[in-house]
Amino acid sequence: MPRINLLPWREELRQKRKKDFLLAIGGAVLVAAFITIVSKLTVQQWTQNQEARNNVLKAEITELDRQIDEILGLENQKERLLARMDIIEQLQRSRPEVVHLFDEVVDALPEGVFLTEITQTDARIEISGSAQSSTRVSALMRNIDSSEWLRDPGLDVVETVEDGASRNAEFTVFAQQVSLNDPEEGLTIE
Repeated sequence: MPRINLLPWREELRQKRKKDFLLAIGGAVLVAAFITIVSKLTVQQWTQNQEARNNVLKAEITELDRQIDEILGLENQKERLLARMDIIEQLQRSRPEVVHLFDEVVDALPEGVFLTEITQTDARIEISGSAQSSTRVSALMRNIDSSEWLRDPGLDVVETVEDGASRNAEFTVFAQQVSLNDPEEGLTIE
C-alpha cells in the first residue's frame, strides 16, 4: 500500500486557519478600535453640544438676573416715590393744622397768661409761659381740653416766682394736637 503523508496538508490547513483566525482577531480589533473612536467622537460631540446649550442657558440666566435686578431697583424706586408722595400728601393735608393750632392756642389763652415758648414734637405740644396765678393756668388747661384741635392737656411744672411786688406762676403745659391725618379723630374741615 502506498503511503500518503497527510501531515503537510494538515499543517498547511492549520497554518491557513491560524492565519484566518489572526486576520479575524485583527479585523475585530480594528472594528472595536473604529467603534471606540467613533463612540468617543460622538460622546465628545454630544458633550460640546451640551456645553454650548449650557453656555446659552448661562447667558440667558445672566441676562434674566440683570433684568430682575433692574426690576427690583425700579420697585425700590417706586416704593421710595410712593413714600415721598405719601409724605407730600400728609404735608398738604396738615398745612391748615398749624393755622388751626395757633388759632386754638390764642382762643384757649385766658386773660393774664403770657406765653414764652411753644415747642412741638410730632403731635405733642409743650407750652411754657407765666400767669398771674395758678388758677389762670387751670383755666388754660380747661380751655385746651374743650378745644377742637387740642386734646389731653397735662401739667408738667407750675412754679410760683416773686418778681418784685407781684407773684407770677411759671408753668409748662403739654397737649396733643388733633391731626387731620388721624382717621380715628374724624375731624373734617368745613
